[in-house]
Amino acid sequence: MKGRLLLGICAWLAAGAAHADDSWRFQVTPYIWGPGLGGDVQPISRLPPVHFDRSLGEILDNLDAAFFMNVTARKDRFVIFGDFTYANLTEDHSFTIPSIHVGGITIPSVHVPVDVKISQSSMTVAGGYSVIDQPQFVLDLLGGARLWHVEAEIDIPVHIPHFPHLPTSASETRTWVDPIIGARARLQLTPDWSLIGYADVGGFGAGSDTTWQAVGTINYRVTDKFFVSAGYRHMAFDYDKDGLNLDVEMGGPLVGVTVRF
Repeated sequence: MKGRLLLGICAWLAAGAAHADDSWRFQVTPYIWGPGLGGDVQPISRLPPVHFDRSLGEILDNLDAAFFMNVTARKDRFVIFGDFTYANLTEDHSFTIPSIHVGGITIPSVHVPVDVKISQSSMTVAGGYSVIDQPQFVLDLLGGARLWHVEAEIDIPVHIPHFPHLPTSASETRTWVDPIIGARARLQLTPDWSLIGYADVGGFGAGSDTTWQAVGTINYRVTDKFFVSAGYRHMAFDYDKDGLNLDVEMGGPLVGVTVRF
């Protein structure tokens, strides 16, 4: 009896020691994301919204700067997830002012050239728990927030006849926070190959009306601490408050490298 009790105490102490040695594990993934861009931007209510639909090649022609990074920390079944994106682009666009009737005179419609500048950065931070934690499959449930900072500007480089009060430029800068809920799954295909999927949804009117994203990657283990990945990411938000209307979708391929430590 005493021997079994002693064995039980030793086993409990060993389990406690193993748990005490379970330290945080981190991975950092800088990545290149090449999204196409589509949606509507209306920086000021007096101007009509500008609709755009640009492919990856067209975006690269007008891209001024971009930076993307993902960070994950784990301890036992607890996980902290962070993602940062920044992109700044400038492009030429146009809109049409429809014809109007003033004092019996018809003013014809006018085609107005505009320069559109959009700077968008977002930071997603979420924490959660691995509800499934097996060698071949891991499923994390997450909750957190996404911080947005968006600058939108429209410049009209020419004088528009018959519209002297039309502003030559309009710009808005907004920062807001969206609550999000999400899930992340990893499927181990072989010792060196794996699939990772991540999705979240949020906004709920707190900042954006809606925001969501979905990411899928296939990953290859080069060493125990170094991985390469390729996949696809789609991200969207719909924000409409105080005269600023932004309905934007971004989607395209990505490649990245992951360092674990």
